[in-house]
Amino acid sequence: MVRNRDHVRLVAVGFLAGAISVFVFHQGFILIAWRVGLLPNAPYSLEPTAPLGVPRVISSAFWGGLWGIALALLLERLRRTDWLWVGILFGGILLPLVGILVVAPLKGGELAWPSSTMLLRGFIINGVWGLGAALLYRLGRAFA
Repeated sequence: MVRNRDHVRLVAVGFLAGAISVFVFHQGFILIAWRVGLLPNAPYSLEPTAPLGVPRVISSAFWGGLWGIALALLLERLRRTDWLWVGILFGGILLPLVGILVVAPLKGGELAWPSSTMLLRGFIINGVWGLGAALLYRLGRAFA
């Protein structure tokens, strides 16, 4: 019975860490990069997404929460000293690859490899999300 509570806590804290990391770290980094002219699009977009019309930032936070659960499951199998690096690499590598190889084709886009600049941008932005999610998961786990 205690194990089930641990699993529920892992899922809840992982989801919250991933979702909050979108608002604070991911979008916060985009805000900084946008303000200094490195990115063309402003953060915290309320533009509706298909098919439900949910604002883009809310949709990103939901997906960030789901990725946060996956990250939490991975982190629990590692030494805590490795959590931050794993968070950066998880977000920086896995999320852009899934975007390129899975999400784009599902949305009707072509399966095309982006430029090295786009790959680097994706690695940094999503790596910042992963770092934030790992930090927030560590913090949330301490209090949960």
